[in-house]
Amino acid sequence: MIDKEMIEAGVELYYDSLHESSAEKVHEAFHANARITGYLHGDFMDMSVDQFADFVASQQPSPAENNVEKVWRITSCKINGATAAVMLEETYLGIKFVDTLSFLKVDNDWRIYNKLFHVVD
Repeated sequence: MIDKEMIEAGVELYYDSLHESSAEKVHEAFHANARITGYLHGDFMDMSVDQFADFVASQQPSPAENNVEKVWRITSCKINGATAAVMLEETYLGIKFVDTLSFLKVDNDWRIYNKLFHVVD
């Protein structure tokens, strides 16, 4: 699989983690040292991967169990060597987000190293 396809698969794994409320998939998608940072309805949020995984897992029943449609699309993907930046539009828990996902390639595996998010009004 080429790098772009691996990164796109990483984005899909990330979104599946949200859709399925899966802490395991969050940990698969993110590098262990990653941060998840942004503003949610004006409140600054900054989480570790463990904190984000716990939040995702707490969303019960999951969006998948509630038959919520998956809504996400990659708007850009720029790869530079062993780093990449992906812009993603998604809907999660009824909220529209624009995410900037920074990927890092370690041992031939692409993982999200940083997630910056913005809520679209």
